[in-house]
Amino acid sequence: MNQQTSGYLGRTLVSGTIAGLATAATAALAGKRETTSYLAPVNATSHIAWGDIAATQDGPSLKYTLTGFLLNHAATIFWAAAYEKLVEPRAGDRDDGLMRPVLGAVAVTAGAYVTDYYLVPRRFTPGWEKRLSGRSLAVIYGAMALGLVARGLAQRRRT
Repeated sequence: MNQQTSGYLGRTLVSGTIAGLATAATAALAGKRETTSYLAPVNATSHIAWGDIAATQDGPSLKYTLTGFLLNHAATIFWAAAYEKLVEPRAGDRDDGLMRPVLGAVAVTAGAYVTDYYLVPRRFTPGWEKRLSGRSLAVIYGAMALGLVARGLAQRRRT
């Protein structure tokens, strides 16, 4: 990892991007399996900006697909900021093993789920629930946890 990405902001952007790509890809695969559309769950996320009509969109569009992708990406960067601040500085020792960063990622992701589905108004949920099963939601949040921890594990492996 170079000097530019070794600071808190750089780590947050990398972790958030990995988590965002992981969740978007996982949601897309679940969408294909459950709705025959890779983009249905991504589009559904844009209900935050465009209302419930977004959850009925199956095809690619700048309005729904790009908005949904960017909203998800912003959310994963937000959660990565929490992970990098609360967990990663304490998980930096090689002697720490995998337990702390993995459990930290699981805890942050659990907090994201509780926030997304129990604390924020329905208009600000990820929207995946409008097109996907609860099982798929669990897999998507699992992908987010893996995405959050991936940067730190890769860095430790290189050192």
